[in-house]
Amino acid sequence: MNWLEPGDLEAIYGTPGATSLRKVADRLTPDYAAFIARSRFCVLTTVGPEGTDGSPRGDDGPVVRALDDRHLALPDWRGNDRIDSLRNILRDGRVSLMFLVRGSGNAIRVNGHARVTDDDALRDSLSHQGKLPRTVIVVRIAEVYFQCARAVIRAGLWSGIDDSRGLPTPGQILANMTEGAVGGAAYDAEWPGRAAATLW
Repeated sequence: MNWLEPGDLEAIYGTPGATSLRKVADRLTPDYAAFIARSRFCVLTTVGPEGTDGSPRGDDGPVVRALDDRHLALPDWRGNDRIDSLRNILRDGRVSLMFLVRGSGNAIRVNGHARVTDDDALRDSLSHQGKLPRTVIVVRIAEVYFQCARAVIRAGLWSGIDDSRGLPTPGQILANMTEGAVGGAAYDAEWPGRAAATLW
């Protein structure tokens, strides 16, 4: 196996063109703000002493709120309570966000620095159906740009095809990981009701 060194990449990939470089902004432009306001789903990537973490984040409306052209607020709704992302942010604030909008081939990428707050006024402003996020991640934008649509096109992401048929269920995964101690068919049967009652 020929492992590459950093200097090898330019020889293989060449120099990025103007369209790849000039699309980068250090704040939300009206175009980027419009896209992010329409996004219900993003992936939050953090880094900490144990390594990296990628966490899916979703909502039934905008997944984040722009506080101004430099800051995004991401409410921390119910999840698995591992708090890997939050713990990482407290120790190393570097984050990346990738936003998707159903039907669009483009992804919007944000790189920046985040902090976590339990500020009552901010949490109140993000309330949903009478429920508050326990904390809010506030991201200061360092750069924002759109990603080439080829990956989404190749994946046929919005084609309506259900690629999940035949995959093991969460209950099966848990049962296999714990030799039946947790999970199983009962976990899968209870999950839809539990999820509906604890989305926010």
